[in-house]
Amino acid sequence: MDLTKVIERIFRRYLPSPFTIAVLLTGLTLILALIFTENTSDGNHFAAILSYWEDGIWNNGLLVFAYQMMLILVLGHVLVLSKPMERLILKITGLVKSTSSATVLVVLPTLLVSFFNWGLGLIFGAILARKVGEYAQANHISINYPLIGACGYSGLMVWHGGISGSAPIKVAEAGHLKGLLETNASNDILAQLPDTISTALTVFSYWNLILFALVALSITALSYYLSKRTSTTSTDLKGYQFKTAERKHLQGAEKLDYSPWASTVFGILILLAFMIQYLPALKTLNITPNMLNFFMLGLAIILHGSFKSFLTAVEEAIGDTAGILIQFPLYFGIMGIMSGSGMIYSISDFFVSISTATTLPLFTFISAGLVNIFVPSGGGQWAIQGPFVLQSALQLGVPLPKAIMALAYGDQVTNMLQPFWALPLLGITKLKAKEILPYTVLFMVVGSLIYMAGLLVF
Repeated sequence: MDLTKVIERIFRRYLPSPFTIAVLLTGLTLILALIFTENTSDGNHFAAILSYWEDGIWNNGLLVFAYQMMLILVLGHVLVLSKPMERLILKITGLVKSTSSATVLVVLPTLLVSFFNWGLGLIFGAILARKVGEYAQANHISINYPLIGACGYSGLMVWHGGISGSAPIKVAEAGHLKGLLETNASNDILAQLPDTISTALTVFSYWNLILFALVALSITALSYYLSKRTSTTSTDLKGYQFKTAERKHLQGAEKLDYSPWASTVFGILILLAFMIQYLPALKTLNITPNMLNFFMLGLAIILHGSFKSFLTAVEEAIGDTAGILIQFPLYFGIMGIMSGSGMIYSISDFFVSISTATTLPLFTFISAGLVNIFVPSGGGQWAIQGPFVLQSALQLGVPLPKAIMALAYGDQVTNMLQPFWALPLLGITKLKAKEILPYTVLFMVVGSLIYMAGLLVF
């Protein structure tokens, strides 16, 4: 366990907050563009680079992307805070008999839920782990609580290859690929780009589903093995309570806020519109961000049973989007500098020069894992890294779905090392990063081996 202490010490000492990292990366990109690119404008080179930066920050298409990612997180969180989900968590909790049963009951549902929606899986896993700890404490069941907490975080190592993965669902949108590369690539490259890449070729491809199943089974088996080889820990947990909508003496229009009929009718209306609008795409397994968010919006309103309960849950969930809200524009600015200055060509050419059609997916996987340490947002990473991954793949003849999923795999697996997205879980479970890292690092190693083998085999 000494290795995990070193890792935690490195993160605490040398890595500032994600926002500060985004600022530092912006400064570094500005400097590199100034030194290594030529001035193609009539004016001052530095002024031109600042102009590229500003254009990237306020790129309309990317700002829509940021809002879509925020909604995926918020609506997933809101779904977990509904009464039906709470009852499901309590039913699972009641099956706990030991650390071994607890690990399986936490890790497998968390992985499955996270494959559907990463925001839902993140909070679901955290609350499930906390409730398991409370149940074990109340019933005098000895468990390894940090291991249970690590199991509750495991969903973040499969999310980007799942239905809410930023890269695969964005490339399924009409025009996104060309919009991402229109200022970065030559006409020859743009001519090779399809209008969309369906999630049937990425998320729902047979090879991605096989890799997900292998990871889920392997992490579950590893968790069970660890439960047999590690000692139990003591807990001192108070009952975790959701913030609920308090009923009061209702007058007039206030009754609508608490009306189950009003919320149910509106939720059904949303789902009806969802079926009319998206059923053809759903039949071909082509999932887009708008489709996913529209479905979760209707489902969340129905499950909460009233507008007031839904809005109370939104208030609790909205804090988790602060990082996305303020950091995404900085990532978009970095992309603006790279595309406007021509840096993207140099990076793409470098990857092409050191890669083959076989090794490019592996290099993409490794580089994505490293980038995720500094840019702990799959959407932000796709905005920065996606353009040169796509160009390199087209130049070497690598299938675009494979290149995209290689980036997704690399991004998601190092979440087990990068503690940024663990913050909500740590707050709910009252665990510390150093307590779960010994186990999540092992999850990362096993997951990495499976994904790298898959990129070579498929």
